[in-house]
Amino acid sequence: MTQANTVLEPKRHAKARSEQAARAARPNGGAAAAARVDPASFRDAILAKLTYSIGKDPAAARDHDWFAATALAVRDHVIDRWMDSTRATYQREQKRVYYFSLEFLIGRLLFEALGNLDLLDTAREALAELGVDLDRVRETEPDAALGNGGLGRLAACFMESLASLEVPAYGYGIRYDYGLFRQTVVDGRQHELPEDWLAGGNPWEFERPEVVYPIRFGGSVEHVAEGGVIKRIWQPTETVLAAAYDTPVVGWRGRHVNTLRLWSARAADPLQLETFNLGDYVGALAHRARAEAISRVLYPSDATMAGQELRLRQEYFFTSASLQDLVRRHLQQYGTLSSLAEKSAIQLNDTHPAIAVAELMRLLVDEHGLPWEEAWAITTRTLSYTNHTLLPEALETWPVAMLERLLPRHMQIIYLINWLHLEQLAERAGPLDAGAVAAVSLIDETQERRVRMGHLAFLGSHKVNGVSALHTELMRKTVFKDLHALYPDRIVNKTNGITFRRWLHQANPRLRDLLAEAAGPEILDDPDALRRIEPLATDAAFQDRFAAQRRAAKEALARLIAERLQVSVDPAALFDVQIKRIHEYKRQLLNILETIALYQAIKAEPRRDWQPRVKIFAGKAAASYARAKLIIKLANDVARVVNDDPDVRGRLKVAFLPNYNVSLAEAIIPAADLSEQISTAGMEASGTGNMKLALNGALTIGTLDGANIEICERVGHDNIVIFGLRADEVEAWGRKGAHAPVTIATTPRLAAALESLEDGVFSPDEPDRFRPLIQELTHRDRFMVTADFDAYWEAQRHVDLMWSDPKAWWRMSILNTARIGWFSSDRTIREYAGDIWGVPVKQP
Repeated sequence: MTQANTVLEPKRHAKARSEQAARAARPNGGAAAAARVDPASFRDAILAKLTYSIGKDPAAARDHDWFAATALAVRDHVIDRWMDSTRATYQREQKRVYYFSLEFLIGRLLFEALGNLDLLDTAREALAELGVDLDRVRETEPDAALGNGGLGRLAACFMESLASLEVPAYGYGIRYDYGLFRQTVVDGRQHELPEDWLAGGNPWEFERPEVVYPIRFGGSVEHVAEGGVIKRIWQPTETVLAAAYDTPVVGWRGRHVNTLRLWSARAADPLQLETFNLGDYVGALAHRARAEAISRVLYPSDATMAGQELRLRQEYFFTSASLQDLVRRHLQQYGTLSSLAEKSAIQLNDTHPAIAVAELMRLLVDEHGLPWEEAWAITTRTLSYTNHTLLPEALETWPVAMLERLLPRHMQIIYLINWLHLEQLAERAGPLDAGAVAAVSLIDETQERRVRMGHLAFLGSHKVNGVSALHTELMRKTVFKDLHALYPDRIVNKTNGITFRRWLHQANPRLRDLLAEAAGPEILDDPDALRRIEPLATDAAFQDRFAAQRRAAKEALARLIAERLQVSVDPAALFDVQIKRIHEYKRQLLNILETIALYQAIKAEPRRDWQPRVKIFAGKAAASYARAKLIIKLANDVARVVNDDPDVRGRLKVAFLPNYNVSLAEAIIPAADLSEQISTAGMEASGTGNMKLALNGALTIGTLDGANIEICERVGHDNIVIFGLRADEVEAWGRKGAHAPVTIATTPRLAAALESLEDGVFSPDEPDRFRPLIQELTHRDRFMVTADFDAYWEAQRHVDLMWSDPKAWWRMSILNTARIGWFSSDRTIREYAGDIWGVPVKQP
């Protein structure tokens, strides 16, 4: 098994060839980093790739062939900068950031690469000369199925910002063969199919067959005495290989390129030949299937013990491979691990890679012979941890028995970390009572003994951050209350951000061009320059142009809805959008109940002047999340009834768009008028969809939750619609117990909506279909749907009133775009770099 350098990782002193000679050896003499590319030469490059890499004649080439050829031609320009960036990092001995994430929701990469390299117009002209439409070609690129929602999209935004700010960085994750499932909706119900995103190949990635690491599982730990010291030798029973695939991540203006390194699982022995020759052809491949299952799908169902074990294997697999890789790279360049923390910063994106604390200690102590105290100091100075949730069920814990069986050495290390931690507390504060010990212990002893991975990540990191001001404050008061009391300086806030290159420049070029014309080209490099359009918010001519670009986006989305759902919607109506993972705390159910109430109100008063509205939903429910899948069915059943009713035609339509992904988001967000951010207060860590929609001019209707609070502060209270209970009020209502029956009884519209569900109005074929949702709302209502319903209804009617005044609406819309610049992921990365990682960044 070879663990050698890749072409992008030269040895520190391998400088025999001069930089001038290196540049001269490249296709463009190295000038690609600075010179404008001629469309004719780019056309020739595409043709060469089509012929010699794809093996197709132009006359026989299909759209996907043209996509692959174009991507390969673009990739050549990326490689120049990739190699330059890597060489510079080595030569300057710069500190690297390593971003560990189980998800990277990168979406399509062609337009991102073309835009960041300023090659979009060049490529469009070059392909047009060949009779090929770039926009049609773009549609053949699959979305990389490497993420689920905000966690993965945040990781993708951060990787792009790291490159744009010229911070040397690696992203580490898993190269899923199928990733998250492809969602289809049949008879209103979600069905999960494999998302075969690699079926046509991936022109962006580079396989690194020489970069392979052993990942071990099971077995036992031997204690061996050497020179009076007891050494622990892990004797595993299973070894899986992690093989590297690299994707370059190009930053804005092409000034710097980083690496996204994803790991694919391989069996150490691809075929048990003796078993095969005995005629057991399936059995000969069983071990291979078990090994490769690790990188098959994202988030396998954990409803079974086998599913839980597979998820733990996934998390350890990519974490161990990544740590082995960066330790090898550091030793190769510096020769000693004593400087690891000075030259490496590892960010753990949620608890999925929290096993890194124990694995890095194992590597340092067992594999490289460092004393425990030194290894712990290096580990805690190198690692930092981002928490993304306050929901107890989402804070990972693993059964002690499972960890002892799969990772016996790591369980020993966790026990020792815990023992030293508790001993240190006893020395500082004296004997602790059982309750105090239980609160801060890494082991939860309440029922089945389980390891608290959030606690492990907290103890093993020098900084722990929340992702919005409210979330961070609640972390200090709830999930990490006792640990925060012991380490009061460890928790810091880093409010999330989004990359404007993707969510404005690429997703909404009409708006980008309008803003650049009005405020100057500086907006392309400095999001804060958007403030220059504030004075134009009341300018009638600018409002008309702003509204015109929105109308064009809405017409495009209306066509997409018609194509996919056979539902006709009016682009002049208010487009009311809720696009996110389907979860009870995100409260799609609240939105649907208000839709039912609005439908009933229109039916009751058909002559009233109702503002036309299109309710647009999109999102996936976890495969094993029955109640979330029932919410999807309800949305589709309501859509069927509402859309077929002639009494409300032209005033209310409902559309649930299947298979929500980055590309679909790029179609919906520029067309959204109203952004639904209505999670139960205190439960949404931050949200980033709220930022993308506000950037594109949508008005937010939402609770004071997550980053909504900071958006409200930035765009102004008059330019956002806030309703509902606050986080402390949610907590107080929760202590009341069964509040829902009284609330429903005193809320006629809500009672009528629930009664229609109970009577089977939307499910005549199965009247009891939605009984589980009704029972949850009437007996528990953990997510305060009933408590917030009336306030939400009134807030929506206020939206109707605002929509009836176009001048006032467009003024608010423009101000949202103008004032949202602070939510750039560039700002977030600068804060991480300065406060947590200790690395310099490029300033705007």
